Amino acid sequence: MALQCGIVGLPNVGKSTLFNCLSNAKAQSANFPFCTIEPNVGVITVPDERLNRLVEMCEPRSVVPATVEIVDIAGLVKGASRGEGLGNKFLANIRETDAILHVLRCFDDDNITHVDGSVDPVRDKEIIDYELILKDLETVEARIAKTQKQAQTGGDKLAKMQYEVLKPIKEALEAGKPARSVQFETPDEQKFVRELFLLTSKPVLYVCNVDDASAVDGNKYVDAVREAIREEGAGLMIVAAQTESEIAELDTYEERREFLAEIGLEESGVSRLIRAAYNLLDLQTYFTAGADEVRAWTFIRGSKAPRCAGIIHTDFEKGFIRAEVIKYDDYVALGGESGVREAGKLSVEGKEYVVQDGDIMHFRFNV
Repeated sequence: MALQCGIVGLPNVGKSTLFNCLSNAKAQSANFPFCTIEPNVGVITVPDERLNRLVEMCEPRSVVPATVEIVDIAGLVKGASRGEGLGNKFLANIRETDAILHVLRCFDDDNITHVDGSVDPVRDKEIIDYELILKDLETVEARIAKTQKQAQTGGDKLAKMQYEVLKPIKEALEAGKPARSVQFETPDEQKFVRELFLLTSKPVLYVCNVDDASAVDGNKYVDAVREAIREEGAGLMIVAAQTESEIAELDTYEERREFLAEIGLEESGVSRLIRAAYNLLDLQTYFTAGADEVRAWTFIRGSKAPRCAGIIHTDFEKGFIRAEVIKYDDYVALGGESGVREAGKLSVEGKEYVVQDGDIMHFRFNV
């Protein structure tokens, strides 16, 4: 199953507007399709100028870009952790995602009501944080009740490790901090934390939805959010969803470029957000390039060559022999694969090679 980013937020913060903009997003120089798996799930092309350049050079019969799945999750209300509103469904949907795009309203508009009567993105953030923290506390306290006695009296090393992990997480949650604010060093500890599936351990990008005038530099609301998340280990991005919806209506790349230039942006917020979601999921891209097809393959950062080969086909991983690797910059500078070979820039890598973002790969295998 593909990794997913979930879009969350209170009602009327621009969450669905932003999702609709994402669903209508067009690649900068090509119109790759957007498709819907379910009414609230979109598979969206990741803008990548490297892919466009490879297409120009290879003139392939087929082009396949990288994609990322975005899930529009129903708006949350206070009391979600107790099942109020769509609380149980909301929390279950978040649990199923791998990262969170948290949309915050950072604009004034008397024509758009706010569920709490005023604009305060830090308060809005804390409402959702509070519900997620309460749910995580339930999970952590239940696990502590299960492991504490074994850890303290039974001499169980695994239970002791788990208990020592759970304690600081519980303390952080009780202090109103997310589980991701607690760092662990050993692989066993990190694996145990992942297996807890805590809502507040997921990576988060706060998306500040601003008015048109604040699309470039932000505003006082954005500044307040930036200060509030300073020690949280989360990112922040400024997007004007209304502006993005206008950009999405434009048909050509030239029209979109002119519109962006008028408001002082080099590229659309949607393009930046899609790439940010891709990075938030810890994803990177390697390419295969030739006359038949230029394709972007998505892999998890830090993956070794056999695992990346298996993304193409499981037989490639099972029978992996070696990988022929060309760096993207060399491929472009030397005019393609033949030029790279002539310059001696093609490297042959084995099973321990960690694939890098932008690598152009050719796998040798035998099954």
